[in-house]
Amino acid sequence: MNYRLKPQPMKSAVLIIFSVLFVFSACKSRNHQNHDESVFVVSTPYVTDTTLYHEYVCQIRSIQHIELRALEKGYLQNIYVDEGKLVKKGQLLFQILPVVYQAEAQKAQAELNFAEIEYQNTKALADSHVVSKNELALAKAKLEKAKADYELAKAHLGFTEIRAPFDGMVGRFNDVRVGSLLDEGELLTTLSDNSKMWVYFNVPEAEYLNYVKERKTDHPFKVKLQMANNEFYNEEGIIETIEADFNNETGNIAFRATFSNPDRILRHGETGNIFMPSLHKNAMLIPQKATFEVLDRKFLYVVNDKNEVEAREIEVQDELPHIYVISSGLKKNEKILIEGIRKVKNGDKIQYQEKSFQTIIQELQSLKSE
Repeated sequence: MNYRLKPQPMKSAVLIIFSVLFVFSACKSRNHQNHDESVFVVSTPYVTDTTLYHEYVCQIRSIQHIELRALEKGYLQNIYVDEGKLVKKGQLLFQILPVVYQAEAQKAQAELNFAEIEYQNTKALADSHVVSKNELALAKAKLEKAKADYELAKAHLGFTEIRAPFDGMVGRFNDVRVGSLLDEGELLTTLSDNSKMWVYFNVPEAEYLNYVKERKTDHPFKVKLQMANNEFYNEEGIIETIEADFNNETGNIAFRATFSNPDRILRHGETGNIFMPSLHKNAMLIPQKATFEVLDRKFLYVVNDKNEVEAREIEVQDELPHIYVISSGLKKNEKILIEGIRKVKNGDKIQYQEKSFQTIIQELQSLKSE
Protein backbone atom coordinates (compact mmCIF):
# COMPACT_ATOMS: atom_id res chain seq x y z
CA MET A 1 0.00 0.00 0.00
CA ASN A 2 1.41 3.38 -1.04
CA TYR A 3 1.02 6.54 1.06
CA ARG A 4 1.51 10.07 -0.21
CA LEU A 5 2.18 12.87 2.17
CA LYS A 6 -0.04 15.87 1.79
CA PRO A 7 1.78 19.20 1.32
CA GLN A 8 1.78 21.61 4.26
CA PRO A 9 2.24 25.07 2.73
CA MET A 10 1.94 27.07 5.98
CA LYS A 11 4.62 25.19 7.87
CA SER A 12 7.14 25.40 5.00
CA ALA A 13 6.60 29.14 4.67
CA VAL A 14 7.25 29.65 8.37
CA LEU A 15 10.48 27.67 8.15
CA ILE A 16 11.65 29.67 5.15
CA ILE A 17 10.90 33.00 6.84
CA PHE A 18 12.69 31.90 10.06
CA SER A 19 15.74 30.81 8.08
CA VAL A 20 15.88 34.13 6.23
CA LEU A 21 15.57 36.06 9.49
CA PHE A 22 18.30 33.92 11.11
CA VAL A 23 20.68 34.45 8.20
CA PHE A 24 19.96 38.18 8.15
CA SER A 25 20.48 38.39 11.92
CA ALA A 26 23.79 36.48 11.72
CA CYS A 27 24.99 38.67 8.87
CA LYS A 28 24.03 41.78 10.77
CA SER A 29 25.85 40.47 13.88
CA ARG A 30 28.99 39.71 11.84
CA ASN A 31 28.86 43.09 10.17
CA HIS A 32 28.48 44.78 13.55
CA GLN A 33 31.41 42.72 14.95
CA ASN A 34 33.60 43.58 11.96
CA HIS A 35 32.74 47.23 12.41
CA ASP A 36 33.77 47.09 16.08
CA GLU A 37 37.03 45.35 15.25
CA SER A 38 37.84 47.86 12.54
CA VAL A 39 37.95 50.73 15.05
CA PHE A 40 41.52 50.72 16.37
CA VAL A 41 43.11 52.54 19.28
CA VAL A 42 45.89 55.02 18.54
CA SER A 43 47.91 57.46 20.62
CA THR A 44 50.78 59.93 20.34
CA PRO A 45 54.17 59.73 22.09
CA TYR A 46 54.51 61.43 25.43
CA VAL A 47 57.48 63.79 25.65
CA THR A 48 58.77 64.77 29.08
CA ASP A 49 61.87 64.97 31.29
CA THR A 50 62.15 61.68 33.13
CA THR A 51 64.54 59.86 35.43
CA LEU A 52 65.29 56.24 34.67
CA TYR A 53 67.09 53.82 36.96
CA HIS A 54 69.71 51.40 35.69
CA GLU A 55 69.98 48.21 37.73
CA TYR A 56 73.27 46.52 38.64
CA VAL A 57 74.05 43.44 40.72
CA CYS A 58 76.17 44.45 43.70
CA GLN A 59 78.26 43.04 46.56
CA ILE A 60 78.02 44.57 50.03
CA ARG A 61 81.17 44.90 52.15
CA SER A 62 81.99 46.40 55.56
CA ILE A 63 84.23 49.46 55.50
CA GLN A 64 86.57 47.42 57.71
CA HIS A 65 86.60 43.64 57.77
CA ILE A 66 89.60 41.85 59.25
CA GLU A 67 90.65 38.46 60.55
CA LEU A 68 91.53 38.10 64.22
CA ARG A 69 94.36 35.60 64.72
CA ALA A 70 96.33 34.26 67.67
CA LEU A 71 99.59 36.17 68.03
CA GLU A 72 101.14 33.58 70.34
CA LYS A 73 101.09 29.83 70.74
CA GLY A 74 99.25 28.49 73.77
CA TYR A 75 96.01 27.20 75.26
CA LEU A 76 92.90 29.33 74.89
CA GLN A 77 91.99 30.21 78.45
CA ASN A 78 88.88 32.39 78.01
CA ILE A 79 86.43 33.63 75.39
CA TYR A 80 84.75 36.86 76.48
CA VAL A 81 82.35 37.46 73.55
CA ASP A 82 79.89 35.58 71.39
CA GLU A 83 79.42 35.40 67.66
CA GLY A 84 77.48 38.28 66.14
CA LYS A 85 77.98 40.62 69.11
CA LEU A 86 78.92 44.27 68.89
CA VAL A 87 82.17 45.14 70.65
CA LYS A 88 84.05 48.35 71.42
CA LYS A 89 87.58 49.27 70.47
CA GLY A 90 90.03 47.82 73.01
CA GLN A 91 87.52 45.32 74.43
CA LEU A 92 89.06 41.97 75.48
CA LEU A 93 87.82 39.17 73.24
CA PHE A 94 90.12 36.15 73.81
CA GLN A 95 92.72 35.23 76.45
CA ILE A 96 95.54 32.77 75.81
CA LEU A 97 96.99 31.11 78.93
CA PRO A 98 99.62 33.71 79.98
CA VAL A 99 101.62 31.75 82.61
CA VAL A 100 104.70 31.06 80.49
CA TYR A 101 104.78 34.60 79.10
CA GLN A 102 104.33 36.09 82.57
CA ALA A 103 107.34 34.09 83.74
CA GLU A 104 109.40 35.28 80.79
CA ALA A 105 108.42 38.87 81.50
CA GLN A 106 109.39 38.51 85.16
CA LYS A 107 112.71 36.99 84.18
CA ALA A 108 113.36 39.83 81.74
CA GLN A 109 112.44 42.34 84.46
CA ALA A 110 114.96 40.77 86.84
CA GLU A 111 117.70 40.81 84.20
CA LEU A 112 116.91 44.45 83.50
CA ASN A 113 117.21 45.31 87.19
CA PHE A 114 120.58 43.51 87.41
CA ALA A 115 121.86 45.28 84.29
CA GLU A 116 120.75 48.62 85.70
CA ILE A 117 122.66 48.03 88.96
CA GLU A 118 125.75 46.81 87.06
CA TYR A 119 125.69 49.89 84.86
CA GLN A 120 125.38 52.28 87.77
CA ASN A 121 128.33 50.62 89.57
CA THR A 122 130.46 50.66 86.44
CA LYS A 123 129.59 54.30 85.85
CA ALA A 124 130.68 55.22 89.38
CA LEU A 125 134.00 53.42 88.87
CA ALA A 126 134.45 55.06 85.48
CA ASP A 127 133.85 58.49 87.01
CA SER A 128 136.63 57.69 89.52
CA HIS A 129 138.85 56.54 86.67
CA VAL A 130 139.03 53.06 88.17
CA VAL A 131 137.68 51.35 85.02
CA SER A 132 138.06 52.32 81.41
CA LYS A 133 135.40 53.94 79.26
CA ASN A 134 135.19 50.76 77.24
CA GLU A 135 133.93 48.84 80.27
CA LEU A 136 131.32 51.53 80.87
CA ALA A 137 130.21 51.29 77.26
CA LEU A 138 129.93 47.52 77.59
CA ALA A 139 127.80 47.86 80.73
CA LYS A 140 125.55 50.34 78.98
CA ALA A 141 125.13 47.99 76.04
CA LYS A 142 124.11 45.18 78.40
CA LEU A 143 121.57 47.53 79.99
CA GLU A 144 120.07 48.47 76.62
CA LYS A 145 119.85 44.82 75.67
CA ALA A 146 118.10 44.01 78.95
CA LYS A 147 115.59 46.81 78.31
CA ALA A 148 114.89 45.46 74.83
CA ASP A 149 114.46 41.91 76.15
CA TYR A 150 112.04 43.17 78.77
CA GLU A 151 109.99 45.12 76.22
CA LEU A 152 109.88 42.04 74.00
CA ALA A 153 108.74 39.84 76.88
CA LYS A 154 106.02 42.36 77.75
CA ALA A 155 104.90 42.35 74.11
CA HIS A 156 104.65 38.55 74.09
CA LEU A 157 102.64 38.72 77.30
CA GLY A 158 100.39 41.37 75.78
CA PHE A 159 99.81 39.19 72.75
CA THR A 160 98.06 36.64 74.95
CA GLU A 161 95.16 39.10 75.04
CA ILE A 162 93.29 39.54 71.76
CA ARG A 163 91.43 42.87 71.85
CA ALA A 164 89.18 44.59 69.32
CA PRO A 165 91.19 47.06 67.21
CA PHE A 166 88.00 49.02 66.41
CA ASP A 167 84.27 49.05 67.13
CA GLY A 168 82.64 46.25 65.23
CA MET A 169 80.70 43.01 65.03
CA VAL A 170 82.26 39.66 65.87
CA GLY A 171 82.00 37.00 63.17
CA ARG A 172 81.81 33.22 63.39
CA PHE A 173 84.37 31.41 65.58
CA ASN A 174 86.74 29.27 63.57
CA ASP A 175 86.32 25.99 65.48
CA VAL A 176 88.08 27.35 68.57
CA ARG A 177 86.83 26.75 72.08
CA VAL A 178 88.15 27.21 75.60
CA GLY A 179 91.05 24.80 76.04
CA SER A 180 91.98 24.69 72.35
CA LEU A 181 95.72 24.63 71.68
CA LEU A 182 96.40 27.51 69.35
CA ASP A 183 99.31 27.95 66.99
CA GLU A 184 100.76 31.35 66.31
CA GLY A 185 98.73 32.94 63.50
CA GLU A 186 95.73 30.62 63.86
CA LEU A 187 92.42 32.18 62.80
CA LEU A 188 90.03 32.85 65.67
CA THR A 189 87.22 34.90 64.09
CA THR A 190 86.55 38.02 62.02
CA LEU A 191 85.62 41.56 63.01
CA SER A 192 83.50 43.85 60.84
CA ASP A 193 82.89 47.56 61.17
CA ASN A 194 79.32 47.79 59.83
CA SER A 195 78.65 51.42 60.75
CA LYS A 196 79.01 52.15 57.04
CA MET A 197 78.97 49.78 54.12
CA TRP A 198 80.81 49.81 50.81
CA VAL A 199 78.69 48.54 47.94
CA TYR A 200 80.50 47.54 44.73
CA PHE A 201 78.86 47.21 41.30
CA ASN A 202 80.11 47.00 37.70
CA VAL A 203 79.03 49.55 35.10
CA PRO A 204 79.37 49.13 31.29
CA GLU A 205 81.52 51.65 29.46
CA ALA A 206 78.64 53.48 27.72
CA GLU A 207 76.76 53.98 30.98
CA TYR A 208 79.96 55.08 32.71
CA LEU A 209 80.36 57.81 30.08
CA ASN A 210 76.75 58.92 30.64
CA TYR A 211 77.41 59.07 34.37
CA VAL A 212 80.50 61.23 33.88
CA LYS A 213 78.48 63.54 31.64
CA GLU A 214 75.61 63.92 34.13
CA ARG A 215 77.63 64.08 37.35
CA LYS A 216 77.77 67.41 39.14
CA THR A 217 80.86 67.95 41.26
CA ASP A 218 79.01 70.10 43.79
CA HIS A 219 76.29 67.54 44.44
CA PRO A 220 76.67 63.94 45.65
CA PHE A 221 75.45 61.33 43.18
CA LYS A 222 72.91 59.19 45.06
CA VAL A 223 71.84 55.61 44.35
CA LYS A 224 69.29 53.19 45.79
CA LEU A 225 69.90 49.69 47.14
CA GLN A 226 67.43 46.86 46.64
CA MET A 227 68.05 44.08 49.15
CA ALA A 228 67.67 40.34 48.59
CA ASN A 229 64.02 40.39 49.73
CA ASN A 230 63.26 42.91 46.92
CA GLU A 231 62.69 45.71 49.42
CA PHE A 232 64.61 48.96 49.12
CA TYR A 233 67.01 49.93 51.87
CA ASN A 234 65.73 52.95 53.79
CA GLU A 235 68.75 55.14 53.09
CA GLU A 236 70.33 56.29 49.86
CA GLY A 237 73.99 55.71 49.11
CA ILE A 238 76.55 58.06 47.62
CA ILE A 239 78.98 57.11 44.86
CA GLU A 240 82.38 58.02 46.28
CA THR A 241 84.91 56.37 44.01
CA ILE A 242 85.39 54.58 40.69
CA GLU A 243 88.06 52.01 40.01
CA ALA A 244 91.04 53.18 37.94
CA ASP A 245 90.81 50.68 35.07
CA PHE A 246 88.21 48.92 32.95
CA ASN A 247 88.07 45.15 32.91
CA ASN A 248 89.17 44.23 29.39
CA GLU A 249 87.26 40.94 29.47
CA THR A 250 83.88 42.36 30.50
CA GLY A 251 84.16 46.00 29.40
CA ASN A 252 82.96 47.10 32.85
CA ILE A 253 84.38 49.36 35.50
CA ALA A 254 83.73 49.02 39.24
CA PHE A 255 81.85 51.74 41.15
CA ARG A 256 81.74 51.99 44.95
CA ALA A 257 78.83 53.54 46.83
CA THR A 258 78.82 54.17 50.58
CA PHE A 259 75.70 53.57 52.67
CA SER A 260 75.19 54.55 56.29
CA ASN A 261 74.13 51.56 58.39
CA PRO A 262 73.03 52.85 61.83
CA ASP A 263 70.72 49.89 62.57
CA ARG A 264 73.29 47.31 61.36
CA ILE A 265 70.75 45.84 58.91
CA LEU A 266 73.39 45.40 56.23
CA ARG A 267 76.08 42.80 56.83
CA HIS A 268 79.38 41.97 55.18
CA GLY A 269 78.95 39.56 52.28
CA GLU A 270 75.34 40.37 51.37
CA THR A 271 74.24 40.87 47.78
CA GLY A 272 71.62 43.08 46.21
CA ASN A 273 70.92 45.43 43.31
CA ILE A 274 71.95 49.03 42.87
CA PHE A 275 69.58 51.39 41.07
CA MET A 276 71.47 54.33 39.57
CA PRO A 277 69.42 57.26 38.23
CA SER A 278 69.83 58.66 34.73
CA LEU A 279 68.06 61.89 33.73
CA HIS A 280 66.62 62.03 30.19
CA LYS A 281 65.70 65.49 28.85
CA ASN A 282 62.66 65.58 26.52
CA ALA A 283 62.42 61.80 26.54
CA MET A 284 59.92 60.33 24.04
CA LEU A 285 57.82 57.64 25.71
CA ILE A 286 55.52 55.07 24.09
CA PRO A 287 53.68 51.99 25.44
CA GLN A 288 55.63 48.79 24.94
CA LYS A 289 52.48 47.06 23.67
CA ALA A 290 52.56 49.26 20.54
CA THR A 291 55.72 47.56 19.26
CA PHE A 292 56.52 44.29 17.56
CA GLU A 293 59.79 42.59 16.66
CA VAL A 294 61.19 41.31 13.38
CA LEU A 295 64.60 39.64 13.57
CA ASP A 296 65.42 41.39 16.87
CA ARG A 297 64.53 44.79 15.41
CA LYS A 298 61.65 46.76 16.90
CA PHE A 299 58.84 48.23 14.80
CA LEU A 300 55.53 49.98 15.28
CA TYR A 301 52.72 51.20 13.02
CA VAL A 302 52.38 54.93 12.35
CA VAL A 303 48.98 56.20 11.11
CA ASN A 304 49.46 58.77 8.32
CA ASP A 305 47.16 61.60 7.19
CA LYS A 306 45.26 59.17 4.94
CA ASN A 307 44.52 56.91 7.93
CA GLU A 308 46.86 54.30 6.49
CA VAL A 309 49.25 52.32 8.70
CA GLU A 310 52.96 52.41 7.92
CA ALA A 311 55.48 50.07 9.56
CA ARG A 312 58.34 52.05 11.09
CA GLU A 313 61.56 50.80 12.69
CA ILE A 314 62.48 52.48 15.97
CA GLU A 315 65.45 52.56 18.32
CA VAL A 316 64.79 51.93 22.00
CA GLN A 317 67.07 53.88 24.31
CA ASP A 318 65.75 52.62 27.62
CA GLU A 319 62.71 51.06 29.22
CA LEU A 320 60.41 51.31 32.20
CA PRO A 321 57.51 49.04 33.22
CA HIS A 322 55.13 49.08 30.19
CA ILE A 323 57.09 51.94 28.59
CA TYR A 324 59.89 52.36 26.05
CA VAL A 325 62.07 55.46 25.72
CA ILE A 326 62.57 56.04 22.00
CA SER A 327 65.78 57.57 20.66
CA SER A 328 64.95 57.59 16.92
CA GLY A 329 62.39 56.54 14.31
CA LEU A 330 59.41 58.57 15.54
CA LYS A 331 58.25 62.18 15.76
CA LYS A 332 56.44 63.53 18.78
CA ASN A 333 53.18 64.44 16.95
CA GLU A 334 52.80 61.21 14.99
CA LYS A 335 49.96 58.82 15.77
CA ILE A 336 50.89 55.22 16.55
CA LEU A 337 48.73 52.12 16.57
CA ILE A 338 48.33 50.76 20.11
CA GLU A 339 45.92 47.82 19.77
CA GLY A 340 45.34 45.42 16.88
CA ILE A 341 48.84 45.48 15.45
CA ARG A 342 48.49 41.76 14.56
CA LYS A 343 45.31 42.46 12.57
CA VAL A 344 46.73 44.94 10.08
CA LYS A 345 49.45 44.99 7.46
CA ASN A 346 51.47 47.80 5.95
CA GLY A 347 49.29 50.13 3.87
CA ASP A 348 45.92 49.14 5.39
CA LYS A 349 43.42 51.95 5.87
CA ILE A 350 41.79 51.95 9.28
CA GLN A 351 39.28 53.72 11.44
CA TYR A 352 40.52 54.67 14.89
CA GLN A 353 39.80 56.33 18.16
CA GLU A 354 42.50 58.17 20.05
CA LYS A 355 43.51 57.60 23.69
CA SER A 356 45.98 59.59 25.72
CA PHE A 357 49.29 58.03 26.71
CA GLN A 358 48.45 58.46 30.41
CA THR A 359 45.12 56.62 30.04
CA ILE A 360 46.78 53.67 28.29
CA ILE A 361 49.48 53.35 30.96
CA GLN A 362 46.91 53.56 33.77
CA GLU A 363 44.91 50.74 32.16
CA LEU A 364 48.05 48.58 31.86
CA GLN A 365 48.98 49.21 35.48
CA SER A 366 45.47 48.39 36.70
CA LEU A 367 45.53 45.11 34.75
CA LYS A 368 48.86 44.19 36.38
CA SER A 369 47.56 44.96 39.87
CA GLU A 370 44.59 42.64 39.30
